[in-house]
Amino acid sequence: MDQQFLKTSLCLLMLLLMVAGGCQKDNTEDPANANSTTEKKLHVVATISMITDILKNIGRDKIDVTGIVGEGVDPHLYKPTAGDVERLKNADIIFYNGLHLEAKIIGAVFDKMPDTTKAVPVTAGLRSQLRTTSEFQGGYDPHVWHDVSLWMMAAERIQDTLAQADPNNAEYYRSNAKNYLAALKTLHDDLQNLAAQIPAQRRVLVTTHDAFGYLGRAYGFEVRGLQGLNTETEAGVADVRELAAFIIEHRIPAMFVETSAPSQGIKAVQAAVRAKGFEVEIGGGLFADAMGTPGTPEGTYIGLMRHNMDTIVKTLRSELAYRRQ
Repeated sequence: MDQQFLKTSLCLLMLLLMVAGGCQKDNTEDPANANSTTEKKLHVVATISMITDILKNIGRDKIDVTGIVGEGVDPHLYKPTAGDVERLKNADIIFYNGLHLEAKIIGAVFDKMPDTTKAVPVTAGLRSQLRTTSEFQGGYDPHVWHDVSLWMMAAERIQDTLAQADPNNAEYYRSNAKNYLAALKTLHDDLQNLAAQIPAQRRVLVTTHDAFGYLGRAYGFEVRGLQGLNTETEAGVADVRELAAFIIEHRIPAMFVETSAPSQGIKAVQAAVRAKGFEVEIGGGLFADAMGTPGTPEGTYIGLMRHNMDTIVKTLRSELAYRRQ
């Protein structure tokens, strides 16, 4: 009887061990399927910071986004590093301006990209609303983000591209885009109201280079730049004299420097104006081709645009009031 009890006990013990072993196996993740339930994020690269900001607002935690041209950097002049080239070549999607703004980046990378990489110009579909020019390669002014209503269209293109590339998260992208577009519409309306604080005939914006044409058209400013659309072309003595004469003739109270461009040219204009017996002030810095420091209001597109219009309006309003005294 003791022998029979022992045999029965051993059988029960073996059975328990087999069951436990089976449970352990079932609860152990198969290394081959370790990533089967992990959502693969889109790896997205943007050329300029204003595009990067749209992606962060619409893609959020569903994408990995890398920006190439950072704080205070002029995209007209930027040459990609070896690291930039690798980031671009390894991206699932590249979003870029599309109007020859980042010519050195595009020329160095796009002809070497793998077929699996999708390159998306955010200005596609805006052709009929672009400012034409014979001065810039391609024939169009690339600084479209200075008109918020146009940049809203760029955001919609980014939303559609992400939704198409990642259909499982399409509704997530559309929901985020809806909220972001509403914020941009409010921004656009606010900028129009701010600009209206300056009499229409006194809305003249003089800056380092001709980057604010879309802002002028959207919010009612005449815009004059010392340099042309492309900062690769340096201003000469004749350009300084011509702008100085315009300022004196129209009694312009203030000019503005740009955060991503040298200020020597504007200072030369100020000196030329002073030599003719007139005074023109240099107002605060404007963000023309890049955003501000990350973590600050100006490190976002909305904050950049509010800063620019606040700076322009406050400076012009103050100088005009002072000169009426």
